[in-house]
Amino acid sequence: MNGIKRFGAAAALGTMLAVGGPAARAQAQQEPGAIERAGEKLDEAGRSLRQGLERGFNRTKEVVRESFEKTRARVNDMNIEARVYGRLHWDKMLETSTFDLSSEAQGIVTLRGSVPTVEARKHAVALAADTVGVTRVIDQLAVQTGSETTTEVEVRTPAAAPAPKVRVQPRTPAPATPADPQR
Repeated sequence: MNGIKRFGAAAALGTMLAVGGPAARAQAQQEPGAIERAGEKLDEAGRSLRQGLERGFNRTKEVVRESFEKTRARVNDMNIEARVYGRLHWDKMLETSTFDLSSEAQGIVTLRGSVPTVEARKHAVALAADTVGVTRVIDQLAVQTGSETTTEVEVRTPAAAPAPKVRVQPRTPAPATPADPQR
């Protein structure tokens, strides 16, 4: 049946061209019919839709790739922070020290807190700098002095979480009282 329709359409076109001659042929080639115009519009809309989807997919792909890179870098920084914390926390020279450390991107570690001596400060910075993955150490450690009235004591707990830090006020001796004359 499909072949019959084609044959009929071809025969009708041939008859029209034979009867109308060259003028009918030129008119048929110049003016596309409504179906051809609709087909061209659909093709144009399809191309436009395809281009828009490709741009959207490319943007989405780029955003996902950037997010993945940021997440991977942050996980690496968390591992660096844990390694530095472990080295500082268990070092005997630094057992009376308190630390607050943070890591930024690309292995940059910031040390905050207090240490008992200048040597302990240098040792803490050296330990952090020698840790795998650390590229730079920002030292914001304070050295405790003899005139300081508060000291920080680290309380170790058996839990895997970082040990809490507690401030302890040293005891001051009671003021001397004059001798009681009644005794």
